[in-house]
Amino acid sequence: MLVNILVLLPVNDRHRAILESSAPGEDFIYTSAGDITREQVADADVILGNIDPGMLTACDHLQLLQLQTAGYDDYLAAGTVPAEAKLSCSIGAYGQAVSEHMFAMVLSMMKRLPGYHDLQREHRWEDLGPVTSLKNANVLVLGAGDIGGHFATLCRSMGAHVRGIKRHPLVYPIVFEDMDGMDALSERLAEADIVASFMPSTPETRGLANAEFFAAMKPGAFFANGGRGDLVVADDLVAALESGHLAGAAVDVTDPEPLPATSPLWDAPNMLITPHVSGWFHLAATLNNVVDIAAENLRHLLAGETLRCWIEH
Repeated sequence: MLVNILVLLPVNDRHRAILESSAPGEDFIYTSAGDITREQVADADVILGNIDPGMLTACDHLQLLQLQTAGYDDYLAAGTVPAEAKLSCSIGAYGQAVSEHMFAMVLSMMKRLPGYHDLQREHRWEDLGPVTSLKNANVLVLGAGDIGGHFATLCRSMGAHVRGIKRHPLVYPIVFEDMDGMDALSERLAEADIVASFMPSTPETRGLANAEFFAAMKPGAFFANGGRGDLVVADDLVAALESGHLAGAAVDVTDPEPLPATSPLWDAPNMLITPHVSGWFHLAATLNNVVDIAAENLRHLLAGETLRCWIEH
């Protein structure tokens, strides 16, 4: 039996109806992460949305923390989430939004659109020269989950050949032509015209995209990162761009965030940066997906069933 369901998501009336129909008769309190009080946290049986991990110490009888994000790193430290509470995330909600954003960034680089935008601002009519195409290009996707699979689908629709790298390569979306484990990374980097990462932050991935990684990439290739910023050693990426070894790089994530004004990434040649906006709720479909996952997990919780996107903590 639930009593208080605290909703931090920026929901509309339709979303409220979906959530409330999943737990009829329960009390829903709608607020935001910025306005939440410790008293509300203490009273909550369920929290839907991301909360400052430090505030979870106020929980007295929390049963479920349903995150709005696919990532959950900030909540895994011992004692952060009460031991008796379940933790779930929103894997599967962001595939469309993040993949479309990163696909647009990569394609715009291949067609030199950022350079033409700079010329437009300078009122200069100038030809920037040859471009490349995704048709028959070799694309390597690091992290073949929901987002990586969506990105692979977009590239395949343009005629690209798409391979993946995955920690557990035996199970993967059928859109990939082939899949390898991390042991094949160097070999696959050398073959790829585009390398796109959607990897989570783990001890194995932090700093993976370093000087050795970029040197292994095919000369003239493009690099994109829509996963976690700590994958990339920024100075090594800048060096690969300044030397001309890479044709361009696009990142929606950096380490740290916000990216300091003094970071060399801002001025690196053929570098395209967006401020971690591919996800969040900029695309309406993403919030719809998150609400659907939350509603499904409320039903599972009330029925004593296994949660979707359940995280052990």
